[in-house]
Amino acid sequence: MNHWIVAPIVLPAILAPFIIMVLRYHLDLQRIFSVAGVVGLLGIALTITAQAAGGEIHVYELGDWPAPFGIVLVLDRLSAMMVLLTALLALPVVLYAIASGWDERGNHFHPLFQFQLMGVCGAFLTGDAFNLFVFFEVLLIASYGLMTHGGGAVRLKAGVQYVTYNLLGSTLFLFALGTIYSVTGTLNMADLAVRVAEIPVEDTALLRVGAVLLLLVFCIKAAVLPLHFWLPASYANAPLPVAALFAIMTKVGAYSILRVYTLAFGPDVAVTEGLVGDWLQPAALVTLAIGSIGILGTRHIARMVAFCAIASMGTLLVAISLFTETATAAALYYVYHSTLATALLFLVADLVMERRGGAIAPRPPMPQSGRISALFFVGAIAMAGMPPLSGFIGKLLVLDASWYAPDATAVWAVVLIGSFVTIVGLARAGSLIFWKSYDASTQIEPEPETEATNDDEPPHRPAPEPQPGLAFTSVFGVVLGLVLLTLFAGPSLDYTRKTAAQLFAPEQYISAVLGRED
Repeated sequence: MNHWIVAPIVLPAILAPFIIMVLRYHLDLQRIFSVAGVVGLLGIALTITAQAAGGEIHVYELGDWPAPFGIVLVLDRLSAMMVLLTALLALPVVLYAIASGWDERGNHFHPLFQFQLMGVCGAFLTGDAFNLFVFFEVLLIASYGLMTHGGGAVRLKAGVQYVTYNLLGSTLFLFALGTIYSVTGTLNMADLAVRVAEIPVEDTALLRVGAVLLLLVFCIKAAVLPLHFWLPASYANAPLPVAALFAIMTKVGAYSILRVYTLAFGPDVAVTEGLVGDWLQPAALVTLAIGSIGILGTRHIARMVAFCAIASMGTLLVAISLFTETATAAALYYVYHSTLATALLFLVADLVMERRGGAIAPRPPMPQSGRISALFFVGAIAMAGMPPLSGFIGKLLVLDASWYAPDATAVWAVVLIGSFVTIVGLARAGSLIFWKSYDASTQIEPEPETEATNDDEPPHRPAPEPQPGLAFTSVFGVVLGLVLLTLFAGPSLDYTRKTAAQLFAPEQYISAVLGRED
């Protein structure tokens, strides 16, 4: 078997307890091992991406138990590109957390960071629906610890709200899995695809209930309206380097929708035909609209970036909801762009908050204002989808893919108007934070809830920054990722088109997992 497939899960799973048990009192060694682990994960991700690039699907049978009786991990183009994105995001985030001193404001940052990577990579590689639930729970536990890192009543309150809402999602997940298993007798995704296709349409009412419940779970993870209420406060009150890592968390929900509803409950399956797209597209459009309005209306920079994350998920899910190869290829390109753009804005927001507080209002000048404003400008262009960065290409691809869709007019209107509102909201925030002159006599204090996002400390008090050069280097590394995604848009789109074609031809996946001949 190809042991590279299990390595993205095993490496952080071993490293996290090692740091806790051996290095818990040695922060410098924790940093060294954590960065080395992320670099190792990046090397593994590049290796498995190269293995998947040829189109072959690799299967790893845990304990040598064949599917559907044993647990399998599956490496295809989609899972490889998502693991690679996770590693590419994790490296600048962990470097920034070290450089800004965030990792020393609480206990066990680096072990939790590694457990988070384990959960994300496991969710992308698993070929079993129940193990997808298991990795969701690993994500939940690690993300709660990271969210409350540094303490504070406000952060704890946001973390409890986050956990409560996601535990509700976990409960629905178990109900969905139990319902589907009661009908099909399996939770292996490939085997599920075979059995669903064999069930007579008139006997599938309970199966459709399970499919809808599963969609609700994934929509909670993806922060789709009206299931998005946990995200703004949770992300805005979390340590912002952690929120930058969480940019990949909502993509786990989007990935799960793509994986399950092109494989087991695909658009061509009579049992669930039209079930997903009919519900998902309107919800995605409303999510995009509300996210854009939130960007314009908020008075705190961290909360504004949280609404940016919601709006970008709306755009992504609009493309996914079309369920065509062209739209899926556009969505996969936009996954990379939106993840990097959201992470960039969260890191820039942290640079701002550590120097002058997070209120979107004039304040006294802050150190390194020129560099930070330039980074904010790049992030705003990327998030709004303005040329010349990859956001423009991604949104153009989404619009082009929806050209012949029944609701093409609504899609174009919401995407274009949402982009315009996003531009206005980000321009307003940038002008107030970086360029509007400060007058203490007319200064308006922000709302109490906006001050809370920097915990119980005064938002204008700078935190220690041991290595400011490394912090800026980490943020510029994310910018470099966006630039490279733009410059190499052609090869990137070629990969995403081949990935979409593989997704919409699930026979190869089923044959590889179940060991059947084509």
